[in-house]
Amino acid sequence: MEIEIATVGGYEEVGRQMTAVRAGDDVVVFDMGLNLSQVLIHDDVRTEQMHSLDLIDMGAIPDDRVMSELEGDVKAIVPTHGHLDHIGAISKLAHRYNAPIVATPFTLALVEQEVDDESKFTVDNDLVEMEAGETMSIGSSGQVELEFVNVTHSVIDAINPVLHTPEGAVVYGLDKRMDHTPVIGDPIDMERFREIGREGNGVLAYIEDCTNAGKKGRTPSESVAREHLKDVMQSIEDYDGGIVATTFSSHIARVKSLVEFAKDIGRQPVLLGRSMEKYSGTAERLNFVEFPDDLGMYGHRKSVDRTFKRIMKEGKENFLPIVTGHQGEPRAMLTRMGRGETPYELDEGDKVIFSARVIPEPTNEGQRYQSERLLRMQGARIYDEIHVSGHLREEGHFEMLQALQPEHVIPAHQDLKGFSPYVDLCESQGYELGRDLHVTRNGNLIQLVE
Repeated sequence: MEIEIATVGGYEEVGRQMTAVRAGDDVVVFDMGLNLSQVLIHDDVRTEQMHSLDLIDMGAIPDDRVMSELEGDVKAIVPTHGHLDHIGAISKLAHRYNAPIVATPFTLALVEQEVDDESKFTVDNDLVEMEAGETMSIGSSGQVELEFVNVTHSVIDAINPVLHTPEGAVVYGLDKRMDHTPVIGDPIDMERFREIGREGNGVLAYIEDCTNAGKKGRTPSESVAREHLKDVMQSIEDYDGGIVATTFSSHIARVKSLVEFAKDIGRQPVLLGRSMEKYSGTAERLNFVEFPDDLGMYGHRKSVDRTFKRIMKEGKENFLPIVTGHQGEPRAMLTRMGRGETPYELDEGDKVIFSARVIPEPTNEGQRYQSERLLRMQGARIYDEIHVSGHLREEGHFEMLQALQPEHVIPAHQDLKGFSPYVDLCESQGYELGRDLHVTRNGNLIQLVE
């Protein structure tokens, strides 16, 4: 059976992920993502109102014209998890393909919300729910099967999809870390990965996220970040002024920890910001997390400002606002607070907890720097980097190669500079550039089996 891979997006940057695998006449698309930094550099861009061609020209979503060169029909669109760099282009591109969108429950719910918010295109692809550990047949030949393997990441309900073909398995390895003690959900299923490496014809190809490949050691568990956060919050328990926390809205495990520790130090947590309300509300509705009955979630601007007024009236020392804006996004809550555009007044000595890291990209770094300067100018004390990454470091990558023993390796989720540490690791394990190690660019085709 012919096996061909189209590296559509995410092979020159971190963002706008999209990869297609053709097995005979059947094609499966993995991810359709947004490159958020290409949007943020423009003022007041509303992607839901824009045409896909304009977003492609901006470099914000994948240029999927290479798909026309694949001699097969798309049978499934498979987003791996709910981050926008993996699902943010579905509302712009999925309608071009007569194929269902297949994802885990939380991811699918987020996709549905993206589709509902879309005002330019009508996306009526079927939405098919599939849990980690389940499989489904692809195409009519009965020879190709899609499997979801549970992984741990900085968003819940993440999987690595595996396409089983007569020539071996194609494992799409974006995004994960090896967490054996997660705060929410099951540990990464390394046992299944090792089985896949030994079954049948083994692993034909492994497509891997190279985000942290240049960092030695292993990525710590989310439980480590939870203990770090607990230590910080207990250290400021006796402060009688304002404490504000910010983290990734999609990081439900971290939000859960913030809510619990706020209660522990005698403060009422409240979630503020549109995306904070969306992700946490969805997770609670689907029973992935249980929040206190009195936890407020407010996304609408007027509701947020009313809540800030209530906090100022009843005393900042009684509350922990958990807000959007950890990257310094211009319209996010924390940025507005730093600019003095909310009823919440920061005073000298007030604490701001960044339970997140800056995404290492110039737009984010610049915006985050500006946000921190504004906060410091108002006297805020910054608690930074209370976080663990959602991506594998060097030893995690080594473990995955040992588990899967892939015949071919394709680095992804980075630019050429970001690929180089992973290339070095692969070469140390006997892979050779141009033979079985394929460094590629957006819009290319890789023929693995002719």
